[in-house]
Amino acid sequence: MKKFKPIIALIAGLLLLTSLQTFAGDKEFSGTIVYNITYPEGSVDPQMAAMMPKTMKVKIRDVNSRMEMNMGMGSSITLYNSETKTGATLMDMMGQKMAMKITPEDIEKEIAESPQITVVNVDETKEIAGYECKKAIIKIKEKGSDKETELAVYYTDELGSGGMNYNNPMFKDIQGVMLEYTVKEGKIEMTFTAISVEKGKIAESEFEIPEGYNLMTQEEFKSMFGGQ
Repeated sequence: MKKFKPIIALIAGLLLLTSLQTFAGDKEFSGTIVYNITYPEGSVDPQMAAMMPKTMKVKIRDVNSRMEMNMGMGSSITLYNSETKTGATLMDMMGQKMAMKITPEDIEKEIAESPQITVVNVDETKEIAGYECKKAIIKIKEKGSDKETELAVYYTDELGSGGMNYNNPMFKDIQGVMLEYTVKEGKIEMTFTAISVEKGKIAESEFEIPEGYNLMTQEEFKSMFGGQ
């Protein structure tokens, strides 16, 4: 594992970022959304690309969500409840099973430490996975800097709204389920685009932490990878 530690650390950092992008709403939607994950040319080198996730599956049941991603070294699952604002990110990587808790305090800390975020709604729509999605521009301005980054988001309010994005400072004001969006961590960009939305019952057990995981805080998790 030591040989791959720098790569694992970067992947872990991205997973921490994407773990804050789980979904759960205040509408009674139950079903599964599958996303393709793409990386702009030059965003990741070939060695990294082979280990990065290519798809993401999100299962939603009312206020609960479960986000699943598989990668070269293992898999990750993020659980979130938008009502209690709690959850966990589960990582099964290189034979180690780790569960990082997400608390309301963690979310508030992320919001407090986040860059200045402005959401601009655009009079434009796009059909994604059979749903007409509204467009919004996320303007991100780092504290103490004049540089501003813009990211496009396409979302629908037909599958949920309200608190579903609250646990991510960047997207907390987007009032719907995002069916296409981009996240950035350093030079790496990941674009998530929904390719299918299937309504159906999801068992309650899908939103519980399985046995066999070592439960830890975000700080403990980060310290395993040199503070990344």
